[in-house]
Amino acid sequence: MASGGLAAASEVAVVFLTRPVVAIAFVFTLILLGWYVAWRTVLVHVPLVQEIAGLRPKKPSRPKPANRGRVAKFYQNQAEAAQRNSKSEGTS
Repeated sequence: MASGGLAAASEVAVVFLTRPVVAIAFVFTLILLGWYVAWRTVLVHVPLVQEIAGLRPKKPSRPKPANRGRVAKFYQNQAEAAQRNSKSEGTS
């Protein structure tokens, strides 16, 4: 009788402990393997993922030139005209 109870206890242990642990480990392994394959084939080449993972060094930013466009030139010309007007008004 004791051997029958031991066999039943080991069967219960297999059903409720060993099988779920093996199943969870199997699923976890498949997920990790899939992630590794995706990483090696596709994700390494995505710029956003490269930036998040720190694979791409940040480029140093260059300062923007003072007069880089038409709008800046327009305001610069306006300021120069205002200075000329204020100088001509002040000297007369």
